[in-house]
Amino acid sequence: MQAFKTTFVDYFSLHGFIENQSDIETDIRQGVSFRGTNIVILIMAILIASLGLNTNSTAVIIGAMLISPLMGPIIGIGLGIGVMDYPLLRRALRNLAMAAGFSIIASTIYFLISPVSEGHSELLARTSPTIYDVLIAFFGGGAGIIGIASTSKGNVIPGVAIATALMPPLCTVGYGLATWQPHYFIGALYLFLINSIFIALATFIGVKLLKFNAVKVNDPIRAKRVRRVVYIIAVLTLLPSIYLTYNMLRESRFSINAQRFVTAQMQFPETRVVSEHAYMKNGQKYIDITLLGKILPADSLKLALSPKLAAYGLEGVSLNIIQGDMALNDNTMNPGTSTSDIYNLSQKVIAQRQATIDSLTTVIAAANMRDTIGAAMAPELKVIFPQVADIAISRNVFCDVGNGGLDTLEVALVRYSHPVDRPTSTKLREYLQARLGVADVRLVDVSGHGW
Repeated sequence: MQAFKTTFVDYFSLHGFIENQSDIETDIRQGVSFRGTNIVILIMAILIASLGLNTNSTAVIIGAMLISPLMGPIIGIGLGIGVMDYPLLRRALRNLAMAAGFSIIASTIYFLISPVSEGHSELLARTSPTIYDVLIAFFGGGAGIIGIASTSKGNVIPGVAIATALMPPLCTVGYGLATWQPHYFIGALYLFLINSIFIALATFIGVKLLKFNAVKVNDPIRAKRVRRVVYIIAVLTLLPSIYLTYNMLRESRFSINAQRFVTAQMQFPETRVVSEHAYMKNGQKYIDITLLGKILPADSLKLALSPKLAAYGLEGVSLNIIQGDMALNDNTMNPGTSTSDIYNLSQKVIAQRQATIDSLTTVIAAANMRDTIGAAMAPELKVIFPQVADIAISRNVFCDVGNGGLDTLEVALVRYSHPVDRPTSTKLREYLQARLGVADVRLVDVSGHGW
C-alpha cells in the first residue's frame, strides 16, 4: 500500500519539472510589456476577432485568441501580488488597462463602420457570464502559471487564451458601445473582468504553491492590505456570476420541463406541434405553442391542459396556443420539420384541396343539370309526347332491405294531360334513357290516370 501511495504521489510531483524562479519571472515580466509590436499585434487580433464575431465564425475568433498577447499583463498581476512586487503589479495593471482600452476603441470603430450590425450567437454568448466562466478562468490561470513554470513549456498559454476567451468580450464591449446597447457592454465587460481577475488569482495561488520567494518589503501591513483587497475583489466579482448562474439553471430547467410537457400532452391525431418556445417576461413564465393541422378549440384546450402543468413543475405558466388551418395526414410531419418541408407540405395540401373542390364542383354541376333537365327537354317533349303535362327527373339511391345493397336509379315523375297506353309509356322511358345517357329510368305516373 505504501509503495502504491509513493508511486501515486510521484506522478503528481513537480520536482525536476519546474524552472528556477528567476527564469520564470523573466518570462512573465517580458510578457507584461505593451509597446511597439505588442500593441500592433493586439489591435490586429482585436480586428480579426471583431470580424469573427461579425460573421459568426468560430474559427476566426479562435485564430484571434491565439494571436492576442493579452495573457501577459494578467499573469504579471498574479505574479506581482504573489511575490509582493508592487512596481510590477502597477505596471501590469497599467498595461492591462491600456491594452483593454485600445482593444475597446479598435472594436468600437470597427463596428461603427461595419455594414452588419446584427448580434449573432457568438456575440450573444459573451453577454451572460456565469459561475462556469469563473471556473474556466480560474483553472485556465492555474494551467497557465504551471505551463510557464514548466521546463517543457508546450502550448499551454495559447490554450489558456482560447479557453478563457479574453478577446471576444472586449470586441463585444465595442459592439455594445457602437450600437448603443448597454446590456452588451455591461455583460461583456463583466465577463472580461471575471477572466482577468480569476486568471490573476489562480496565478497568485500558483506562485504561493510553487513557493516563490517574495520581494522584501518595508511595509508588511501594506502587503497584507493588498492581499485582502485581492480577495475582496475576487469575492465581489464572483457573487454576480453565482446569481446569473442560478437564473441560467432556472431558465434551463423551465425550458426542459416545458418540452417534456408539450411532448407528453400535445398529441393530437390530425394536428402537429410545429414549435414550442418557453420564456420569461417581467417575472411571468410563458409557453408559446404553434400547432399545424386541424383547428382545435383553443379555450377548451387551455382549460384541459392548464391543470396538468403542475405535474411538470410549471405552476402559474401561461399557455399561448397559435394555430394554422392546415389538414394533415398521419406521418406527414415530425419534430424536425424544416421551413421548406412545411412549404412543400402546404403546396401538397393545397393541391389536394383543389382536387376536392374540382370534384365537388363537378358533382354540383351534375346535380344542377338534373334539376334543370326537365326544362331543357320541355320543347322536345311537347312535340314528341304531347300527352306529358309535367315531368320531374331525379337520381335516387335504393337500398335492398334484404341484403343492404345500394343501387342508383333515375326516377321520372310524370303527370299526363290525359291517359296514355303502355306502348307510349315504354317509348317515353326509352327516350329518357337515351336523352339522359343512363341504362334505366323508372317512370312513375302521378297524374292518377294510369295506363
